[in-house]
Amino acid sequence: MNPALVIIPTYNERDNLGPITSAVLAADGRVDILVVDDNSPDGTGQLADELAAKEPRIQVLHREKKEGLGRAYLAAFRWAIAKQYAFIIEMDADFSHDPKYLPALIDAAKTADIAVGSRYIEGGGTVNWGIGRQVMSRGGSMYARTVLGISLRDVTAGFKCFNRRVLEAINLDEVQSSGYGFQIELSYRALKKGFTIKEIPIVFEDRRVGQSKMSRKIFLEAVKMVWKLRFTV
Repeated sequence: MNPALVIIPTYNERDNLGPITSAVLAADGRVDILVVDDNSPDGTGQLADELAAKEPRIQVLHREKKEGLGRAYLAAFRWAIAKQYAFIIEMDADFSHDPKYLPALIDAAKTADIAVGSRYIEGGGTVNWGIGRQVMSRGGSMYARTVLGISLRDVTAGFKCFNRRVLEAINLDEVQSSGYGFQIELSYRALKKGFTIKEIPIVFEDRRVGQSKMSRKIFLEAVKMVWKLRFTV
């Protein structure tokens, strides 16, 4: 069984892709990388192929079009399960998730079923966020935690390490969310299955290059989605 796979979804991340893949590979010798590109018009997918041709620890999954973060991750999860990876990690391409935390996440997922890089426990935090972004993120986590009745502090966290057994147990075909709510849904479905989650403190830094893909529309979709989860999962 392969040790760990870091999944990096991309859409117009050409400027970030080289630096982030180098940093990930340097951070932990146990990990491979799967770049999941949604046919980026800026040539990110082509660059990913070039990187993979030079580095055997990098592989690429091309998708025909942009369908949202959740759809990209689900395709990658199925790929990772088929390739027999023991640990499967979600990570952004823009350095908001610092690769230095990868060893701690993987080690934590050996004792818990899921390790979450958490901004909202002691030792965690955010850098370069405006008040609006902070309120939206903290408020969203508190709202989802209250509606769903769970104790996870950073419900919307997107820096996660799954033990493969979690993704095998969750029916991926039933996962409905695609945007901001995808992370909430994954954690909730795992908890409902009886899996354990451990939060590891991280400092989340706003992206270095490009613009955030977060929007008010995506946030509002998540607000509605938690009620659907509460009564259907």
